[in-house]
Amino acid sequence: MGQLRQEVEPAEVGLSAPALERLDRHFADYVDAGRLPGFLVSVARHGKVAHLTTYGSRDRADGLPVETDTVWRMYSMTKPVTSVAALMLLEEGRFGLDDPVGRYLPAFADPQVYEAAGKTRPTVEPLRIRHLMTHTAGLTFAFYHSHPVDALYRAAGLESSVPEGADLAEACEVYASLPLQFEPGSQWNYSVATNVLGRLIEVVSGRPLDVFFAERIFGPLGMPDAGFCVRPEQAGRLAEMYGHDEAGGIKPIPGLPLHGRPRFLSGSGGLAAGAYDYHRFMELLRRRGELDGVRLLAAETVDMMVSNRLPGGADIQSFGSPAHAEPGNAGLGFGLGVSVVIDPARTPAPAALGTYGWSGVATTTFWVDPVRDMTVQFLTQLRPSRPQTIFPELKQLIHEAVAD
Repeated sequence: MGQLRQEVEPAEVGLSAPALERLDRHFADYVDAGRLPGFLVSVARHGKVAHLTTYGSRDRADGLPVETDTVWRMYSMTKPVTSVAALMLLEEGRFGLDDPVGRYLPAFADPQVYEAAGKTRPTVEPLRIRHLMTHTAGLTFAFYHSHPVDALYRAAGLESSVPEGADLAEACEVYASLPLQFEPGSQWNYSVATNVLGRLIEVVSGRPLDVFFAERIFGPLGMPDAGFCVRPEQAGRLAEMYGHDEAGGIKPIPGLPLHGRPRFLSGSGGLAAGAYDYHRFMELLRRRGELDGVRLLAAETVDMMVSNRLPGGADIQSFGSPAHAEPGNAGLGFGLGVSVVIDPARTPAPAALGTYGWSGVATTTFWVDPVRDMTVQFLTQLRPSRPQTIFPELKQLIHEAVAD
């Protein structure tokens, strides 16, 4: 068990304590109004935790509070971890970013692009590993309703991204059997691509994904609560999952099953972790691949990961498929597994140039701000069924807390 602790007072690292108190009160009001079950927020600057707050419940029915060692379903905050794992293998020369995915996963050797109902064509170029890491592969999610291929995913039983009872290898076979939405590299579309990347890691390394993560990332970095399942001694610290109810409040809903090793090891969204674990991971990135004498990646590799890789310096809004052409994506590029701010004047909330991070469907988020040398994480367990403003509000309140 890892326990995150505040290490310095805010003023010691150029943060405003009154502004951080306003942040706490703002989200405590969400909890008190029945709009969030509870939350944890941490802010670190220059590698020191300067603000750490827990509030509300991890389980409202049992009256259990959020604590600093609460375990959270990270969902899509798994993706940057999978990307780091892949980049470790890249550095070892096990594959190249421009290698065809089909070289390692033969089911992807002959990808087809959707043209019309019942009609496909071969891709002009192979589906490459860089396309998986940048979400430009032409893969999709079943829950979108903006393209005929989305419907094909639903018809294939991929509503939750995995056919019932399938493991990662079997799921990837299903993905490969379906047409791509577009020519690889021609658009950005958030998708099951990181699950395919997870399978690639398994094949190239010869290790199941959970074993690779444990041996090569979680163990070396000291992330004791991170993993694809919750051990018996962790079970009492796992936060309950909530969703919106019809009256505008929240209610318990099923969350990612975590008791016992899952058959499907999702590189896209399978991890659970505590705040201490993810703080360690953020610090690895902030320090450009090294933490406490342990180096997982070269600094130049992290720089590549957290810089915009979309063609022509495009942002997600302009380069994205129709499902992503929304105001919240303005000014955000995409690297190898993380979004990155490329035009602060266009982002919907204040953000420094080069700030990178990602979020999860249960309203978790993190970012690393290299200009202010700061890391932030916000953890809760709410799967929203209506639009939320929590993330831009958080970014605005953090912005106001930076005193110098």
